[in-house]
Amino acid sequence: MWLPHMNHKKIQRIMKKYGLRATVRRKNPYKQLQTKNREHRVAPNLLQRDFLQPTPYAVFCTDITYLPWKDTFAYLSVVKDVASGEVVAWKTSLGLEVELVTATLDQVSAQGALIHSDQGFHYTNPRCIQAVQKGGMIQSMSRKGNCIDNAPIESFFGAPERRA
Repeated sequence: MWLPHMNHKKIQRIMKKYGLRATVRRKNPYKQLQTKNREHRVAPNLLQRDFLQPTPYAVFCTDITYLPWKDTFAYLSVVKDVASGEVVAWKTSLGLEVELVTATLDQVSAQGALIHSDQGFHYTNPRCIQAVQKGGMIQSMSRKGNCIDNAPIESFFGAPERRA
């Protein structure tokens, strides 16, 4: 059966005329939480914004940024030493897959070091967690929606004209 396209205002007017009400079902937030917690694990914030680290190769920050390239984007995953400010590992890719992060983490070997990231999909992925454990590191994550918790790597990706 063919139905003509109608404006939402006309639908509202007809529903009001006949006293009709539509109930919109909301998604169950607990179901979404359960699914996320089953597969993707969030690590506690062990760094606690303690960015003045005296010992090199003890605390690392990691993140992904995009680089405009031709008609599309390339993605850059970086691991940075918090104490020295040195980039210890990096990897580029044309796709934003989990392998980009795991390949970057495979370049870092620092037993007992802390690796800090945001709560992005890549860092909560079980394959990323395994890569951190395989490297003998301890995972730490920023609080949700708080980029200041990961400031050393976020400022690294900042625009050059904003840097002091």
